[in-house]
This record gives sequence, C-alpha cells and structure tokens, in this order.
Amino acid sequence: MDIPASKYGKLLEILAETDGAVIAFSGGVDSTLLLHAAKEALGEKTIAASIATPYVPQWEQREAKEFTRKMSVKHVVVEMDFPAELRMNPPDHCYTCKKILFGKLLEEAQRQGLEHVFEGTNIDDLSDYRPGIKALRELGIRSPFVEAELTKQEIRDLSQRFDLPTWNKPSFACLLSRMPVGIEVTNEALQQVEKAEFFIMGIGFPAVRVRHHGDVARIEVPADRLQEFIKANKVHGINNKLKEFGYRHVSLDLGGYQMGSLNKK
Repeated sequence: MDIPASKYGKLLEILAETDGAVIAFSGGVDSTLLLHAAKEALGEKTIAASIATPYVPQWEQREAKEFTRKMSVKHVVVEMDFPAELRMNPPDHCYTCKKILFGKLLEEAQRQGLEHVFEGTNIDDLSDYRPGIKALRELGIRSPFVEAELTKQEIRDLSQRFDLPTWNKPSFACLLSRMPVGIEVTNEALQQVEKAEFFIMGIGFPAVRVRHHGDVARIEVPADRLQEFIKANKVHGINNKLKEFGYRHVSLDLGGYQMGSLNKK
C-alpha cells in the first residue's frame, strides 16, 4: 500500500466532513499542501487566510497572494499591527503570537460563516519544542495533518507528486525568531533582517537565517555551504550589502544553520 496516498485519502476525508473552512495560509510547504487538499475536498468552500504584520516578510505575503491567485482560491489578508505583547520578544512569544493571530482567523471564519479554521502542524512537529501548539489547542484550531498522521517528509513527497512549487522549499519562521529574547523589537530591525535575508536568498542560499544582534548580523547557512558562502561574498559583496542595510558588523556563524538558535541557552 502507498502509505502517503492512504494518509492523503484520510486527509481529504477529514476536510470533506466540514461545510467549508478557513485555511491558515503562509505559502510554506505545509500550508500549501493543506490548501491544495482543501480545494480538492471542499472546492469553493475553501478560503485561504493570511496575516499581514510587520514580522511577516513582504516577499512571503506576495508569494501567498500569487499562489492563491493561480489556484483560484478566495484569499483574505487580515491586517494586524505589531501586538504590544510581543514588542519585548518574550520567551513565550510563539504562544502569544499564535493566540493573537489565530484569534483573528477565528473572527474571520465567523465573518465568512464558517465554523472551522485549519492549520498545517504535522506529526513531526509534536516532538519538537512548539509552544504555539498549546495556543492552537486552547482555541480549538484543528491540525488535519496531525489527525491524518502525516509527517513532514510525506508532506514534501505529496507536494512533489502534485507538482506544488513548495515541495522543496526550506522551512521558514517569522522574523521574531531572528531577534534575541527579551530585547525590544523595532520595525527597523525587522526590515533590516528581511532585506538581508531576501538578498542572500536571491544569490542562491534559500535556507538562511540572519540573527539580529543590534548592529551585528550573524548569518546562519547550512554547515556544508559555509565555504561556498565565503566565496559568494567575494562575488556578490554580501558584507558590504548588509552594511548598506544598516549593520555595522557582519559575521558568519561557523556552526551553520540551527533551528531556534536564539532560544538556546
């Protein structure tokens, strides 16, 4: 038996049991497959909803709009100011953010006359440190991939099978994850990080994190690409470009990319 296919069938059953749903859509690997499945299961009763806020990059918002346009799915963009509760980037910022953000999506679902909001947490996420999941459970947000027991790799495999452009897209997290915990986050700092990462992605390093330490940018790329990155600096002037964006010092983390490195003690 093709296990991913059987799990995908289960996913469609879960979605089809509803009378329409709002899909929390960022344009990433998970939410893109979820939206594809919802469109297949629910047709026009599917609404994609994205949050526009200062710590979500503009390029990500543009990609989300373009993908929903190509899919002919109704797309709602919910504008949200920078929540005051997140300005000092507290240790529980993921929990607080999800509570606020998905509260907005529930309100949007009510406006659309829909009962359910679905999001893309997968079964692998449950073994990782994900404080935002607690907020989702408290709000009653459903995670169909968890219900169908789909792993991240299976989501990528299915995405490739359906020729979705995100099947090999690197994982992404909001720009707050680039900021030290307990330090005030300014819109200027978020824009610096966004510009720096967008530039570096554009020269061939899609899996990148620019950790913001005041006037210092600490760049993380996969460990097996460190030498390549140093050579790219000579060709593309990465150091000078990031200084144009406002950084005084630009460093390359020799440990390579590490998920949530600013949360580590």
